[in-house]
Amino acid sequence: MPHRPLPDVRDRADLDLLLRRFYGAAFADPRIGPFFTEIAGTDLAVHLPRITDFWERALFRSAEYRRNAFAPHAALHSVRPLTAADAGRWVQLWRAAVDGLHSGPNAERAKAVGERIALTLHKRLAGADAPLTGTGPGFVPLAALELRSAA
Repeated sequence: MPHRPLPDVRDRADLDLLLRRFYGAAFADPRIGPFFTEIAGTDLAVHLPRITDFWERALFRSAEYRRNAFAPHAALHSVRPLTAADAGRWVQLWRAAVDGLHSGPNAERAKAVGERIALTLHKRLAGADAPLTGTGPGFVPLAALELRSAA
């Protein structure tokens, strides 16, 4: 039986499903899950519409998002530092969620935007000169993402 390609990310409904898949994995992840569950106490019912607005704006320019996306991450970082390894794990889970449901130009853009967000947050939180390396299971070296984005 021939393999049918996955559909691209088309609209808010696709983003909602994608984000639910991602947060299901992220909440359960031993490395980054505690940031969501223990430190932030993220209520997905409240967070999901906001983060869907963010991604709808980032991918389609079709939603209003006027929140400060950096502030909650800075608050988390003040309680428990977000490391390069944490950002790398976030990227890995995000890419897996996208790849598990979608393929196409918007899916590729979603992965690229996620990588840029991880790099930017890491540099703002840890300092521009902070190392982009780390170790541990599932670690995606941020230095590799930085090199890929420069190419």
